[in-house]
Amino acid sequence: MGPAAAQYQRPGMPPGSRMPMAGLQVGPPGAPPYGAASPMRPGLPQSMMDPFRKRLLTPQAQPPLSTQRRGVKRRKMADKVLPQRIRELVPESQAYMDLLAFERKLDQTIARKRMEIQEAIKKPLTQKRKLRIYISNTFTPAKEEGEGGERVASWELRVEGKLLEDPSKQKRKFSSFFKSLVIELDKELYGPDNHLVEWHRLPTTQETDGFQVKRPGDVNVKCTLLLMLDHQPPQYKLDPRLARLLGVHTQTRASIMQALWLYIKHNKLQDSHEKEYINCNRYFRQIFNCVRMRFSEIPMKLAGLLQHPDPIIINHTISVDPNDQKKTACYDIDVEVDDPLKAQMSNFLASTTNQQEIASLDAKIHETIESINQLKTQRDFMLSFSNNPQDFIQEWIKSQRRDLKIITDVIGNPEEERRAEFYQQPWAQEAVGRHIFAKVQQRRQELEQVLGIRLT
Repeated sequence: MGPAAAQYQRPGMPPGSRMPMAGLQVGPPGAPPYGAASPMRPGLPQSMMDPFRKRLLTPQAQPPLSTQRRGVKRRKMADKVLPQRIRELVPESQAYMDLLAFERKLDQTIARKRMEIQEAIKKPLTQKRKLRIYISNTFTPAKEEGEGGERVASWELRVEGKLLEDPSKQKRKFSSFFKSLVIELDKELYGPDNHLVEWHRLPTTQETDGFQVKRPGDVNVKCTLLLMLDHQPPQYKLDPRLARLLGVHTQTRASIMQALWLYIKHNKLQDSHEKEYINCNRYFRQIFNCVRMRFSEIPMKLAGLLQHPDPIIINHTISVDPNDQKKTACYDIDVEVDDPLKAQMSNFLASTTNQQEIASLDAKIHETIESINQLKTQRDFMLSFSNNPQDFIQEWIKSQRRDLKIITDVIGNPEEERRAEFYQQPWAQEAVGRHIFAKVQQRRQELEQVLGIRLT
């Protein structure tokens, strides 16, 4: 049968291919496959017997979810572009393409600005404002024994303040600007144990709009107010020698480190071979007491040169003269407050209203473009049919037949397989022999399972 089989070629099969093994459909369309229920041929592994069945039954591996999402995003961005054939058909659509290009540039600009805002928010955004401090006092004279009221004369000192030209609607408490307040009275009048009035901020401190101090007395009292500002982030006063060298008196630790690095870079103090070392010049040798030091040693050495900032010192006289009761002393000091722009930047980053509106408009654009593409496809369909109906119908039938063949996954040529001449060819005898062999093997395995023995 070998020579005869070599002279005939099964229709629909490439030259050199062999007959399908058991488990593949070789019968006419609609009929069950000849070897569908046949068992595996002895001596051959399952991977060799059923390669096509395994390929068809195994589900295709799905790409990762992140890859799918990225593909969807790229597809949506491409869906907003009008195809070239539509732009040629409708010249006015160029205005939409120009708007699309402008939108792309605008999106890039907004994304860059958002990144700049995020970086700016990480840094402290403050601005200097004027805080006006009001210092006044009242005097209560002593009453006689027959009259009501206090028998001992006393005075009351008030320290209040507010921001000048405050644009923010939220009023900030006066005590929130300070870390501590010390009022030093005349030591000769009130003694060494009672001449200091101190207030220090604690985690549980309640903010207030002012401070009041009441003491007995009927003479003018000289007092000194020491106000320590509450800097956020904390600021430090530099050693006078290092302050003159860097040109920085009181600043935050980060600003001091930056000024120090700029001085090192400008004077080329970094070692050219060992970059982690600094070669001290004569000023650094006097300040840090070393000839050479590592960059990692700077914070530790710098800590000993940092001091608390100088307090604000106000000298005031508490007057008990009735003619000076209505006088109020005013002092303006510079304070740092949060920049109102920081709150606006945070609100801009946290706001999702505009993003939701843009996403909604983008969805409408995608739907419109999809509708335009569908209408263009329908127009091309109708236009082709109107130009040449006969050729259009023939090409359409051929296309539908190809699609049907792909959808049903038919192997071979069903048109030829439904005719009797197809099964009168020489290869049909071999196919029948294989089918009978498969049935015999199937029956044999069934008997072995029933009898519980293995036939040889």
